[in-house]
Amino acid sequence: MRALAHRNFRLYFAGQAISILGSWVQQVALAWLVYRLTGSVALLGVTTFAALLPQLVVGPLAGAWVDRQDKRRMLIGVQALLAGQALLLAVLTATGTIGATLIVAMSALLGVLNAFDTPLRQSLINSFVGGKGDLPNALALNAMLFNIGRFVGPPLAGFLVGLTSEAVCFAINAVSFLALMTGLLLIRVEAPPRATGSMAAVFREGVRYAWAAYPIRTLILVLAALNITASSYAVLLPVFAKDIFAGDATTLGWLWGAAGSGAFAATVFLATRKSLPGLVKVVLAGVVLSALALLVFAYNRNIGVALASMALLGFGISVCNVGINMLLQSLAPDHLRGRIVSFFSSTRFGFDAIGGLLAGLLAAAVGAPAALLLEGVLLAGFTVWLVGARRRLRAEVAAGTAALA
Repeated sequence: MRALAHRNFRLYFAGQAISILGSWVQQVALAWLVYRLTGSVALLGVTTFAALLPQLVVGPLAGAWVDRQDKRRMLIGVQALLAGQALLLAVLTATGTIGATLIVAMSALLGVLNAFDTPLRQSLINSFVGGKGDLPNALALNAMLFNIGRFVGPPLAGFLVGLTSEAVCFAINAVSFLALMTGLLLIRVEAPPRATGSMAAVFREGVRYAWAAYPIRTLILVLAALNITASSYAVLLPVFAKDIFAGDATTLGWLWGAAGSGAFAATVFLATRKSLPGLVKVVLAGVVLSALALLVFAYNRNIGVALASMALLGFGISVCNVGINMLLQSLAPDHLRGRIVSFFSSTRFGFDAIGGLLAGLLAAAVGAPAALLLEGVLLAGFTVWLVGARRRLRAEVAAGTAALA
């Protein structure tokens, strides 16, 4: 918890805690709304694809734009726009105007806003803790917030949907953004250095650096493989909750919450890590665990085993995603951080979008269990290559962190 010794990070941490909880409530309520209105597995994949694709397409350019801006001011503005999107979604749902086309459109709008929100938030954390000494701990604590929300938010959303409606969940999310906006307004921090030059030149500089640095290039490849396969489970959870386990929105909430509990445990574990080269082993173990848990969940029909495998899958995915983020930000020079974060977020969420779309279409053709089984087999195959690359990756991470220190 050492990063919480910094006042600016405490303000950000408190506001982010409330905002993330609201975002998870909206995500689960929206997935349930889609499946309740249409019963379409494919539309679940399309909706997720629309929400995440902008991270892949817009995200890298957003990183170049972010590195040229006053990041704190821009982040406050983006939070206001996110609140407006959630409020509009609540109104459309409450009035019965919402339909498949509007759901996809609103998801795409959310994706565009998140393409700017993620690199803005992530690249500011370094300045909130005054440098790289406490940066890995701050990133782990930030991810811990996300996963606490992932653990608490889905069951809460299931309860709220059953008690009220999806529109209420969307309205709650709109209000939650005010907490982070307030925290950002109270923060007093020197603005990080800005990149100079045209957008094109700034973007090319970031691409050249990421491609030339073996650890960054390899970690981004691992990120892509993990999220195009293992992370696609989220798209199909409503199908498992309703059709495989004969449940309702509450069942969906518990499945999502089980994954969140594993992810929370992963971030607690990562917050105690002090050796960055040692994180390479952790990331490798996370990929292996994710593949195994995905295979078990796809094959199983017992709800108890399903919850346990979801917890293990949440741990594996989170320990990889957060561990890779910690490594990338620790290796990145200050003036390139926004761009490196944008490459991380565009790969993390963009390949999640592609994987979600493919999983939805595949499940419509062969069924949800078979779709996830195939994803697990593909990820298991990728680990064979990763085992061979682990020694060079660890050695170059150690060299890179030593050079920056």
